[in-house]
Amino acid sequence: MIDLYYWTTPNGHKITMFLEETGLPYRIVPVNIGAGAQFEPAFLTLSPNNRIPAIIDHAPADGDAPIPVFESGAILLYLAQKSRQLLPADLRGQVEVLQWLFWQMAGLGPMAGQNHHFARYAAEKIPYAIDRYVKETNRLYGVLNHRLSDRAWIAGQYSIADIACYPWIVPYEAQGQRLEQFPHLKRWFESIRERPATVRAYAKAATVNTDNLMTEEAKRVLFGQTAR
Repeated sequence: MIDLYYWTTPNGHKITMFLEETGLPYRIVPVNIGAGAQFEPAFLTLSPNNRIPAIIDHAPADGDAPIPVFESGAILLYLAQKSRQLLPADLRGQVEVLQWLFWQMAGLGPMAGQNHHFARYAAEKIPYAIDRYVKETNRLYGVLNHRLSDRAWIAGQYSIADIACYPWIVPYEAQGQRLEQFPHLKRWFESIRERPATVRAYAKAATVNTDNLMTEEAKRVLFGQTAR
């Protein structure tokens, strides 16, 4: 059994998509990040960066004590290795998947995240910041579109690379993007959206976070933290 500490963000959706795709048994433990649950001491023992998602694997392959894992990319890699699914067995196939997984973790996710912040949530609308991140998001969409121009999936077969990227494309309109500008990306996006596992994962999200509102208090909690 996997305990999934989760909230309805793109990084959270990655893990429910994987678990629904592979059929690994899991239990969702909601972590309401708008209410500050990610700063509770018990959660920080699992995720010292006070971010979701995190997991506890109660049946690790070595048969020893439960294993906690934080960071969505690390979780995807851990679960893919555990289940032997959605990650090629051969060296070259693994390299293809992992370089695109890291591309998402280092590029698409952070840049789209800053896009979301300055365009949607920032108290002060700063034109330079909005323009900067909308354009960088557009550039990254172009990179992915080019990658998909001659293949169905990012790294050959459907993999954790696709699962990592998809939730960050879901809010494309809020990111100031038009999928019609990226036909190969659009085809890929629609293919993943229609997968039964994706449908199930997003249906579960709707039961965990029923209002999905960003209140002023939630903004203070999410965006006002320092080391102290």
